[in-house]
Amino acid sequence: MYGGWTVPLARAIQTRALAVGLSVLCCLSGEAAAGSAPSLPDNQAVEFLSHDLSLDLIPDQHRIKATDRLTLKVLAPSLDQVSVILNAGLSVTAARRQVGTQSQPLSFVTEPGQVREAGGREAGRRVTVQVNGEVPSGQVLVLDLSYEGTINDPPRESRQLRFVTPSETSGHIGSEGVYLSGETRWYPDQAGSLATFRVTVTTPQGWQAVTHGREVRRAGKAQATTTEWEVSAKTEALTLVANRFTVNRRNWLDATGRPIEVVTYLFPEEAPLAEDYLDASVRYLEAYAKLLGPYPFPKFAVVENFFASGLGMPSFTLLGSGVVKRRYTQPYALGHEIVHSWFGNWVLNDVEAGNWVEGLTTYLANYYHDELAGKAEQAREQRRMMVLGYAVYVRPEDDYPVGRFRQKVDQKDNAIGYQKAAMVFHMLRREVGEEIFWGGLKKLVADYGGRYGTWREVERVFSDMAGRDLRWFFAQWVERTGAPSLTVREAVTQGEASSSGGYSLKVRIAQTGDPYRLSLPVSVKLAGGRTVEALATIDSAEQEIVLDVPSKPISVAIDPAFHSFRRLSREQVPPMLNLFVTGRQRSVVLPSEGPEASLAPYVELAGHMTSREPDVAKFSDHADHEAVLPGGSVLVLGGPGQNRLAGAVAQVCGKGVRLEPDRFTVGGTTYDGAGSALLLSCRRADRTGDVVTLFYGLTPQAAATVARLLFFYGWQSYLVFHEGAVVARGDFSPSRDEGEVAVDAQ
Repeated sequence: MYGGWTVPLARAIQTRALAVGLSVLCCLSGEAAAGSAPSLPDNQAVEFLSHDLSLDLIPDQHRIKATDRLTLKVLAPSLDQVSVILNAGLSVTAARRQVGTQSQPLSFVTEPGQVREAGGREAGRRVTVQVNGEVPSGQVLVLDLSYEGTINDPPRESRQLRFVTPSETSGHIGSEGVYLSGETRWYPDQAGSLATFRVTVTTPQGWQAVTHGREVRRAGKAQATTTEWEVSAKTEALTLVANRFTVNRRNWLDATGRPIEVVTYLFPEEAPLAEDYLDASVRYLEAYAKLLGPYPFPKFAVVENFFASGLGMPSFTLLGSGVVKRRYTQPYALGHEIVHSWFGNWVLNDVEAGNWVEGLTTYLANYYHDELAGKAEQAREQRRMMVLGYAVYVRPEDDYPVGRFRQKVDQKDNAIGYQKAAMVFHMLRREVGEEIFWGGLKKLVADYGGRYGTWREVERVFSDMAGRDLRWFFAQWVERTGAPSLTVREAVTQGEASSSGGYSLKVRIAQTGDPYRLSLPVSVKLAGGRTVEALATIDSAEQEIVLDVPSKPISVAIDPAFHSFRRLSREQVPPMLNLFVTGRQRSVVLPSEGPEASLAPYVELAGHMTSREPDVAKFSDHADHEAVLPGGSVLVLGGPGQNRLAGAVAQVCGKGVRLEPDRFTVGGTTYDGAGSALLLSCRRADRTGDVVTLFYGLTPQAAATVARLLFFYGWQSYLVFHEGAVVARGDFSPSRDEGEVAVDAQ
């Protein structure tokens, strides 16, 4: 089960829509149950071939009643018992073994306490079934387990402030909807199993159940609806949802002429959006099938969820209502989940060995779609924001290798596991070339579809395709912590122009710490405004390169298009709200002047922030206090006439910024009008790693409209809003830029 699409960093400031980021949780690893062959844990003693599930869902009672016919292949030399894990709220009521046409009752025991997965979380209870005699290796064993109980874990809103995560639940059956995932342990299983499924679901009349695979039968009765699903692809964790859906279908023919069913399951109030989602789904399926090979499942469905989510399962995506209503058909949303169809849901990912699929999916959907659409400037901005995100959110002492990323918990994980990992694939593409890269992805799909792949398999496929050893690349970018820190030490011309009019330019580039091996783009600005680029191979702590340029060089810059991943210091990042968010010392200053109603949006915002992030100090600008900015990074709420420190912010920002109660000037333009609001960040001259940020609206309504989503607008030095929409944005220069120098003449 894969999710984790996030609004890409460059677009996070362009939209007021809900941004969902999701941790990846696909494979639970509980303790192995003891069996008759103690040298083999259960997940090696038997192979789960198939589940044939028949279940009744009773939402208003949070109840499920089910039977699972398990078909197992014995791998141990002999077997006399089988253990499975089942949700602690469920109880096995009967166990039987099918032998030919005979059904034999079996004894079983449910162990007290819960099995814990590798991370320590409770995963369910172990049920051990005696199989009435030893079963030899290679024989197929068929067991029927009947069970029932309640699953009632209502979704809880995440307390994250800076990005919206899914509501937290281990599974829920209720009148508002049904959500049963692999984490729920709603059917008897073992960790690491890969099986096929047949699922027959009975729900109340008017409800529709959805799961992996294809729907083969649907029948309505007086008070109930029964649907039957066939899941022919081996699946590591089956997810089933149910609700009152309006269903719309469309057939799409892939390049081979094979029909794929494209479906929307939306709540009645969102049903008019079905055509938008069907059109976008077909568009992405066509685009990515050309790049990655045939779509691997019989359907793709967009399913609306009753709580916040952005999940991708084999053959469908589960999107929260807030997302669906906002027409989240963009590449980084719906496109991301469709790419997961190939990577994560077809080529399976062993998370414990490192999660590579989120980085690759982010690269192909969130980033590469801009290239595919011919949007070169937007693609460059995406690369820049990947580098900036790492600089802002990953301090050197908190860093870890891409290969150790498992799931997204915070923005540090996002910067490493999604953004840096995406850049790793970008650099791999540039290292091996277009033909080998895209051929390698198709080979990865063809060779590992329905199987687990790891970073090692990724390395093996691309090394084979390239016909050379890429161990150095993966050791450097996947297994090593950090990123290169690069500085242009000097750039000098060698004498006068040659007889041909050209110049010889010597550039000295330094790396901090153990050097990386890089193919580094170097850009040279020439007299007259022309720019030329060269690719320099560097692999030492300090290296000199010599470039021949056609006319007088003016300045040299390291990789201004951001094709190489690297670490920027906080001083090299333009001032922005996110530098406040990640500051070591932070404080928020509340306004105190004016009517209570005019101050309410700022008071509410500060309360919301400090309740979720208690390390933020909260101050007021009361008249008996000196109007001096606190130390560290500071967020000042309210403008002139409301907060006395607004004037101190204007002083820090300099002459290009003018703040008044009824207007403000920034970026050379003056803005007024009741709907206008400003988010402004400037570098503190006395503390260059810190920023001072101001947020205010020219009316309380203008402030309130933006305040609720303020922390989604953290990536630029200033943003101007009108009635909640961004109408202008820009960046101020960083306090220093070590990647560009002027050329000296010798």
